[in-house]
Amino acid sequence: MTSAEIITIGTEILLGEIVDTNTRYLARNLRGLGVDLYRTITIGDNEERIASAIRESMERADIVITTGGLGPTIDDPTREAVAKAAGVETEFREDLWEQVVETIARYGRKPSENQKRQAYVPKGALGIRNPVGTAPCFIVETERNAVVSLPGVPNEMEHVLHESIIPYLQKRFNLNEVIKVRVLHCSGLGEGMIDEKIADLEMLSNPTVGLAAHTGVVDVRIAAKAKSESEANAMIAEIESQVRERLGAVVFGADEDKLEEVVLDLIARRGWTLTAIESGLDGLLARTLRNPHTASFPNLTSDTLMQALRAAQADSQTDIALGISVYPDERAAEMAMISPHGEKTHRITYGGPPRSLPRWAMNLALNWLRMTAEEIN
Repeated sequence: MTSAEIITIGTEILLGEIVDTNTRYLARNLRGLGVDLYRTITIGDNEERIASAIRESMERADIVITTGGLGPTIDDPTREAVAKAAGVETEFREDLWEQVVETIARYGRKPSENQKRQAYVPKGALGIRNPVGTAPCFIVETERNAVVSLPGVPNEMEHVLHESIIPYLQKRFNLNEVIKVRVLHCSGLGEGMIDEKIADLEMLSNPTVGLAAHTGVVDVRIAAKAKSESEANAMIAEIESQVRERLGAVVFGADEDKLEEVVLDLIARRGWTLTAIESGLDGLLARTLRNPHTASFPNLTSDTLMQALRAAQADSQTDIALGISVYPDERAAEMAMISPHGEKTHRITYGGPPRSLPRWAMNLALNWLRMTAEEIN
């Protein structure tokens, strides 16, 4: 069973100046290779701390992938840190320097003296060409490990990963398995209640089943490891059918499906048009639905929400209408709906972070609309 850990390097990530997208991209590609990802970590531009993290990862995992810190400046310490972790010095490599010179020449420039730093790698490392950037990559091999150092620039990292690193890993570790993941999206039941219904499935070892709670939505993740994609898909399908049978209409979609898109598609299939109004959501519902018949109102009370909804529907002449008003001081929200089955209201109370109240109320209201639309033939 081949294992991996990912170390992203850059103080700018720790300061919140940029968002790390490399870890997610690498994780998905490792999953596709059947590699078990144990840990991910972000380290600032500090040689000692990076070296320490690499040594610890080498003790736990077969593959250690670093991204970032391969630039030409003093605060790009990955080369030295990997060398220190491996117990070797860095060495200048003429072939890598030629790559740097060639890449910079494409921009009509000559390399500066400090860019020679990019041609230094840990002694004995495998040099990896970076055809889309100035920073060569490298792999340090031990009897057990492959420490792969990639650029931090996402498009460079992705190119080198697919061109050079994935073929290397497949050959070095004889990777002949695949991990497939299916995510079912649920709304209408909390995480605890869903857990009660599928707890025995969460005890499985392959496929594995796990839960992730979001704001008004709960994800059920099913992951299978197999020798082929078709075998993994079959394993997932068997568990997915059990989850859907137990949760029923609580499951509204899978993988890339979004609640608002599912709701709008359902309404469109019914041949309906929709009016929506909101109060206290700061335009969240309008931005989410992108519906021309969505309007915001100030300070709608429980009593005035339905009145405003009736007026909006009458003005737009639509088939169905949804209204939401949130009350932060009360940590509550009021929902109202006018459908072919008549008028109804529903009040909900909230126990989570106040800043999440609008999105939570919106998602529950959209799910209420979905359930109503599914009930009407």
